[in-house]
Amino acid sequence: MKKWIYGIICVAFLGFITACGGGDEETEQDNTPSEKQEQTADAGDALFQQSCASCHGGDLVSGGAPDLDKIGSKYSKDEIEAIIVNGQGGMPGGILKGEDADAVASWLAEKK
Repeated sequence: MKKWIYGIICVAFLGFITACGGGDEETEQDNTPSEKQEQTADAGDALFQQSCASCHGGDLVSGGAPDLDKIGSKYSKDEIEAIIVNGQGGMPGGILKGEDADAVASWLAEKK
């Protein structure tokens, strides 16, 4: 019986890890430099919805991961970006990188 419970816990944990990203695959984006410079807060929101909402919730509070609705009052933009790039606690690093991580960090830093 203990083996079954252990197996179920392992499968659930692996499902949680894969839902939050975890892959090392990088996709090529077809953005020109001028398009990337025009990114706004909407881009940060869109990137969050695409890469982070599965764990943190689309509304920043309804996921299984920590709530982010007031994260800007706890961390600075640079601290948030470091967490996105390097990971922290149960969150793996590298889900977003470079300008994408910067855009999401800027957007989240405004949540106070």
